[in-house]
Amino acid sequence: MEIKQFEDKNLAHYSYAILSNGEIALIDPARNPQPYYDFAKQHDAKITAVIETHPHADFISSHLEIHEATHAKIYVSKLLGAEYTHQSFDDGDTIKLGHSFLKALNTPGHSPDSISILAIDENGKEQAVFTGDTLFIGDCGRPDLREQAGAITSPRTELAKQMYHSLRDKLITLPDSVIVYPAHGAGSLCGKGLSEQNSSTIGAEKRSNWCLQPMSEETFVEALLADQPFVPKYFPFDVGINKKGAESFQKSISKVQHKEPVTCPDCASTLNPAILIIDTRPQEQFKKAHLKNAIHLMDDTKFETWLGSIVNPEEPFYLIAENETALNQLIERASKIGYETQIALAFVSDYGNETSHTFDTEYFKNHPDEYTIVDVRNPSEVKTRRIFEQSLAIPLYELRERCHEIPTDKPIVVHCAAGYRSAAGSSIIQSNIQNASHVIDLGEAVKTF
Repeated sequence: MEIKQFEDKNLAHYSYAILSNGEIALIDPARNPQPYYDFAKQHDAKITAVIETHPHADFISSHLEIHEATHAKIYVSKLLGAEYTHQSFDDGDTIKLGHSFLKALNTPGHSPDSISILAIDENGKEQAVFTGDTLFIGDCGRPDLREQAGAITSPRTELAKQMYHSLRDKLITLPDSVIVYPAHGAGSLCGKGLSEQNSSTIGAEKRSNWCLQPMSEETFVEALLADQPFVPKYFPFDVGINKKGAESFQKSISKVQHKEPVTCPDCASTLNPAILIIDTRPQEQFKKAHLKNAIHLMDDTKFETWLGSIVNPEEPFYLIAENETALNQLIERASKIGYETQIALAFVSDYGNETSHTFDTEYFKNHPDEYTIVDVRNPSEVKTRRIFEQSLAIPLYELRERCHEIPTDKPIVVHCAAGYRSAAGSSIIQSNIQNASHVIDLGEAVKTF
């Protein structure tokens, strides 16, 4: 048996191919299926099974596309309520894969329909367990994403209790030598304290993972529910798409309409002012010139997460990049969260009728009371340390809806922790508060404070 791990760093997502005697099973495949086809070709093997550990909230899976292209069976829990052709895969069910076997373990907690997959080699040895969003390295999955999404909805407290028993009754009873392969690593919003490691063992996790230590159910539930990260707007939307199965990757992104570059006022005049503008160009280009009311969401490792946190599901938007290569890459990245269908037009631009205000950092240091300071960091960051005591804390993911709370009697300075979110935040405020005379992005200068 050979196990191949695939990583999407931007979404901190791991997917897997299990190869045994010319047959491949895929687990939690990413939106673009091509890497799995390449793996199968490289090994002269056939993809015969695709397994979803649960309907994912943070990315769009290619399970249906792979089924349609290869005729591989899709296996999911019967509790998922899948709207595509599938085979139920729950406690007691096994899949023969070449000389190996895959066994289903129902492990609710992150979601009511979560399963883990135990890989058993040709000698009957339990070799690895694919834990989806149930057990991570150093943490376990959050239980608060399925209160209003999916075929089955459950209160977070009930799911947290189920997580307690899934970890203790199903996973830590496995041999210490069993390798743990999770669906996510550090940076994912599907948990709150994930390790940078991409795999571990049951034994190592029993020794070091907080959620596997001896404690009462009540203590566990309280600890698990505390300080979970925010839920991006797109999460329930993606659960719905994955429950139905998404359109094929290439077919869907090919439908995105491209416009000739916007380089002058006449070019820009054809745009609908009611449609949101997402400008992904580097900071210096945006500040020099950008379209009125554009939101500055730079091409960065967390582009997908912030796009799906700021833009509502099914809300149309224009997508701007600095060149065609970047534009095509960003369309593909938007498709990972199912947002490619919302792109009204995609185009390159170096034109703008707005510029960003320059800022005297030294004057600000000496006269902070002359400004309204808006902190767009997450609540947990603000709780740990307020950088400016008099700041108004509104997290970036709520900013579009809460701009009315910001006073406009002083210039507005926006900050985060390093500059990426404040760039987006200052542009959101500028586009939403028409009588704000000066909105300034503190940017990387916040590090000096």
